[in-house]
Amino acid sequence: MQKQSTQRDKRALRAVAAQFVINGMVAGAYIPRLPEIRDSLNLDLSAIGQLITAASIGGLLGSWLCSYFLKYFSTKTVLINGCFAFIVLLPCIALASSGIALALVLALILFVDVIVDIAVNMQGSNLSARRHKPVMNRLHGLWSIGMVTGGLIASIMAAYAIPLIWHLTSLSLLIFICLIYVGKGLLNDDEQPLSTQQSTLQATSKTRRLWLFAILGGCAFIPEMALSDWSPFRLKDDLLASEGLASLAYVCFGSGMVFGRLLGDWVVAKIGMGKLLHCSITTAMLGGALACIGSSITITYLGLVIAGLGIAVLFPTLYDAAAQDKQRPGAMLGAMAAGSRLAALIAPLGIGILANAPSLSVGLAIAMFAAPCLILIWVLYNKLTG
Repeated sequence: MQKQSTQRDKRALRAVAAQFVINGMVAGAYIPRLPEIRDSLNLDLSAIGQLITAASIGGLLGSWLCSYFLKYFSTKTVLINGCFAFIVLLPCIALASSGIALALVLALILFVDVIVDIAVNMQGSNLSARRHKPVMNRLHGLWSIGMVTGGLIASIMAAYAIPLIWHLTSLSLLIFICLIYVGKGLLNDDEQPLSTQQSTLQATSKTRRLWLFAILGGCAFIPEMALSDWSPFRLKDDLLASEGLASLAYVCFGSGMVFGRLLGDWVVAKIGMGKLLHCSITTAMLGGALACIGSSITITYLGLVIAGLGIAVLFPTLYDAAAQDKQRPGAMLGAMAAGSRLAALIAPLGIGILANAPSLSVGLAIAMFAAPCLILIWVLYNKLTG
């Protein structure tokens, strides 16, 4: 019986790993081509910021409603249906004929994305808690691999002027093929395991933890979003790079995140989570500075890789801590998701307005949002762990 359970968990872990890759590819599919989409719809940077902010309402709504979906449906059911929604919605990005239509399509994608993201993190965290060695950083590393792969494909498509509709329709077909494998392996039940990992979090009140995780979710989201989503604009508008070179900025940042997350679990075992987070924030600040104020494309690429390496472990670590809350499983994860999605409403609009100002560059606009959030994570995590 124990052997069957172990085999089931291994099969489920492989399915969850594949789903993390799918989620990453969805995120990386269209972001590198946003400058191209902007030009085709005759939008400026301020309008792009407003569009992304409006679309993020879908993600915020999804974070609020996810607990209701997961209350009545298993994570497996949510994941499968969410992937079918991705298959339908992704080609619609290319079909949008106005900024409003594009915002609506992206809002629907983000609505589905946050629900699928929480469901797959719950399955992954539960499986990780039953293992002798944690896997959450590596699972998020697979998300980054998917993001980089999706971004690299998008960069190649942009460089060779492949129509966006062909690109996104092909991705939808790939997701459908992967879904056949994922659906067969996912756990049918969502039993909450007893974690064998020692938590470093203080036994604070539930309400206070909810607020802390919500704020941490927002602070972790903004640097990642700012440096990934806006780095192509940093290259194209600040450094006058071509479409292909500009879209590679997204790939550089994602590559740094891949290495950081694949190494994260090993580093935690060596130096502990507290020291890792402090080192990661320092690394992210250094890389972000190079990426935002570097005077050449090469230096900017290098800064993005370093920043990605530093930012990599922030979300996986906080997600795992939130998902394994003992008093109310999933509640802290929902709070983190809500905080990150609320930040998604504010940050793109603010960055877009600042980047469009004549006296500021895109790089400085990114830095003005990312740096304070990294400092705040340092402060709040110290409060959470005492």
